[in-house]
Amino acid sequence: MRNEGICLHCPLPMLTARAERKRKPVSNYNSDLLRLLNERGYIHQTTDATGLDALAQKQVIPGYIGFDATAPSLHIGSLVQIMMLRRLQQAGHKPIVVMGGATTRIGDPTGRDESRKMLSEETISANIASIRTVFERLLTFGDGPTDAVMVDNYDWLGEIGYIEMLRTVGTHFTINRMLSFDSVKLRLEREQPMTFLEFNYMILQGYDFRHLAQATGARLQMGGSDQWGNIVNGIELGRRMHGFELFGLTTPLLTTADGAKMGKTAAGAVWLNEEQLPSYDFWQYWRNVDDRDVGKFLRLFTDLPLNEIARLEALEGAEINQAKIVLANEVTGLVRGEAAARAAEATAIETFAGGGAGDDLPTLAVGAEGMRIGAVLTEIGFTASNGEAKRKITEGAVKLDDAVVSDPALLVEVGEGEQRKLSLGKKKHGIVTL
Repeated sequence: MRNEGICLHCPLPMLTARAERKRKPVSNYNSDLLRLLNERGYIHQTTDATGLDALAQKQVIPGYIGFDATAPSLHIGSLVQIMMLRRLQQAGHKPIVVMGGATTRIGDPTGRDESRKMLSEETISANIASIRTVFERLLTFGDGPTDAVMVDNYDWLGEIGYIEMLRTVGTHFTINRMLSFDSVKLRLEREQPMTFLEFNYMILQGYDFRHLAQATGARLQMGGSDQWGNIVNGIELGRRMHGFELFGLTTPLLTTADGAKMGKTAAGAVWLNEEQLPSYDFWQYWRNVDDRDVGKFLRLFTDLPLNEIARLEALEGAEINQAKIVLANEVTGLVRGEAAARAAEATAIETFAGGGAGDDLPTLAVGAEGMRIGAVLTEIGFTASNGEAKRKITEGAVKLDDAVVSDPALLVEVGEGEQRKLSLGKKKHGIVTL
């Protein structure tokens, strides 16, 4: 490992200048790994593209991405990171999924104005078990040299004593440096409180990289562009403490063509797990993406060959809808399974082409006394509030059994053994049962 020029007693900021430079991707990579990531659009910044490219040609690179377990499911904002681990494995390298059993207890201040809700150990463990099911669809786990592994950073961070952390790690960080991070500065500028607990997040994440490099041979940390500073900290800490040569790579901030952050919709997050979002709704999200996003999403979120993607994204007019169906089927098949993708497409065909109500539509059961139409729209997830539901009814956007609803006070009643079709606009359909 290179160790030249390292001062083991200098504060960390003096060492970050080289790694801190946000190096843009180059166009002529030699390794299968970086060529694949570059062609598919994953590379935004690298700490040392030339060094990483050379290393990827010589050996299997264990690389990792960290995920906190704040909910039973990740949402599609995390899917680009999961797919990058899939690409790592496809190129012959070893994915390490780091679940933040420890850091979930603290909370990454990046992009947040409020402190994270404290979760119990039981809840975090249950969340990790639930989240793992998606990774098991997208990665091959096992004991082989390129098989994926999942680890929990609580296993090592939970064992570190406070004094030990201060003595062995705290000396390599300066308050000046930590205050310069955007995640910290934004909270302070907005006069939003940041707890001392959250302030330590970057130290713990840096320690993760140092530990994984020593324990598993990890040489690469990947993440979203908002993780650049945390990744650099880990690289420098590994160099400082052990002389490790480590690498970082970030993806672009992923937004839709209209500028919205990926993973968020008016109806809420697009969850990866079936329990948090039915497969039909998941399929519909991809089916209804902006025309301008089809090619980008096919490259990032499917395994289709690039020449086939080029053909699909070149389609125009009504034909682009065929590309969107391919996108929806491919992503749903990867994340939820082929059976879920087929069922969702069949439901869409029956609902839209046949005018029926497919079996895979979201369903809401109401009592024998019925439920007001506004409450039905909100409970089934079509609107965020009864006020929004009333506005949609006034606009003529709501239909019950294909008839436009004009009365916001309409009582929706369902007989025994019956089902009623509810629609909001042209794209949201559901079933109301007793």
